[in-house]
Amino acid sequence: MNKIKKIVVTAAVLPMVFATASAYAFGGKGGQGMGGHGMDGPGFGGKCGGLDRGVMRQLDLTDEQEDKLRDLRDAKRDEMRAKFAGNQEELQAERQTYQTQVQDLVLAAEFDKEEAQTLAQAMVEKQTERRVQMLQTRHEMMSILTADQKVQLKELQQERMQNCSERMQKKMSKFDN
Repeated sequence: MNKIKKIVVTAAVLPMVFATASAYAFGGKGGQGMGGHGMDGPGFGGKCGGLDRGVMRQLDLTDEQEDKLRDLRDAKRDEMRAKFAGNQEELQAERQTYQTQVQDLVLAAEFDKEEAQTLAQAMVEKQTERRVQMLQTRHEMMSILTADQKVQLKELQQERMQNCSERMQKKMSKFDN
């Protein structure tokens, strides 16, 4: 009886695990990918050495730079909205097809490793496409900064990474005790 319960629980839980992974791969929480955070969130490193508004405020941007950054953010936001608004049904169908394939895989009598690798590869390709787009946008944003601001940004990010690392070590030490 225990074995049957384990199989039933596994059959119920695995599709949910894959569903979560595929949801992040195909647009993530809030339709933005990267866990639903925009360019200020964990996708860009968040408060642990990445790019967020707090860091940008410390760079003493000129009004012209702030306008350029705002225009760039607005343009990228509008671009993403147009991209997703125009083909919402298509994206939903794509996610549903992927979900069905995952469910068929995990509920099959025999595990098909090749099919699993194919599905995983499709997810990796989607993530890679989004990461390249994100890096391109970040590059465009950084090109607005002066050389001195870029040096200052690097220093601020290193400082934040150090602080984050220290906080993480402190949290991890609680588990060691």
